[in-house]
Amino acid sequence: MNLRNLIILAGAGLLAGSCTSTTAQEARTPKAEGRLAEAIEGRVASAPVDCMPNYRSATQMEIIDDNTLVFHDGTTVYVQNPPGGCRGLGLGGYTLVTRQFGASQICRGDINNLVDIRNGQIGGSCVFGPFIPYRRAG
Repeated sequence: MNLRNLIILAGAGLLAGSCTSTTAQEARTPKAEGRLAEAIEGRVASAPVDCMPNYRSATQMEIIDDNTLVFHDGTTVYVQNPPGGCRGLGLGGYTLVTRQFGASQICRGDINNLVDIRNGQIGGSCVFGPFIPYRRAG
């Protein structure tokens, strides 16, 4: 096999590998499980929704880990588990910047950038899945 064929085969292998997607979420650490339990304490899950009201400040977004975000909106808490996660978000060196174009809601399918808080550079991106609202029981 010549060098040209090896390069073509290697490129095809890389392309095939990049087309596969994983839908499995990594298991939460006990610490992340505890933080999520605390965030939704006293609330009951409702059916997933495609959009949630636009959160107004970063203090209303809580990063649990790379695979779990919590948005606080009054008495409702929305849990977001981005398909494939947001690699690096849970490490604490990044923040999440949502791309919004005059929308009053954040929705499934929205693209979000992970921005390094030290230098402002984009360190990746992730896409939101459905939001699970948790409301106070009773």
